[in-house]
Amino acid sequence: MIVLGLDTCLTACSVAVLDGERVLASASETMARGHQERLAPMAQKVMGEAGIGFAALQRIGVTVGPGSFTGLRVGVAFAKGLASALDIPGVGVGTLEALAAGTDGLVFAVVDARRDQVYLQGFDAGRPLMAPDAVAVEVAAARVAELSMGRAVTLVGSGAHLLAPVCPGARVLAADGCDARHVARIAAGKPLTPLRPLYLRAPDAKLPA
Repeated sequence: MIVLGLDTCLTACSVAVLDGERVLASASETMARGHQERLAPMAQKVMGEAGIGFAALQRIGVTVGPGSFTGLRVGVAFAKGLASALDIPGVGVGTLEALAAGTDGLVFAVVDARRDQVYLQGFDAGRPLMAPDAVAVEVAAARVAELSMGRAVTLVGSGAHLLAPVCPGARVLAADGCDARHVARIAAGKPLTPLRPLYLRAPDAKLPA
């Protein structure tokens, strides 16, 4: 299956196209904003480097959150539009699942959600241990301790450094965003469900009174 993977949920823009397990082409740029301007040109460049046209795609995978409200909407909207134009499925992939992918053992994906909170989800050999959640840093640390039960732990994501001081011995992997190659691989095996953003809390921005 030829799958286009996309990620715009965090502080990077990442695109990859895979044919089964084979990576045909990929690209990633760190950016705090500007995903909307970069995503389409990056996708076009990656497809050109892969040597195939968009019509060859059989599925599109995109991270749906949690993450930046603006960024995840950019990715979801682009994936929906392209999937509709090509008449192929668009598949949502959780940001935390994509962050943890490719790391063996007991892994906790941790994204800095600001306001002394993190987005957290744990995985053991790829199997989710909990649903993604937005929790206080102290609560996240307690959950990691409870679920790890003394086992070696890997913390991955922009919030990993927030938990590192209270998770002695944990391996810390910083990440600006998700690897679109993992997004494509996960999307290839996902059941087809409606493509929609995953919000774990209300946006920080408020409408004026």
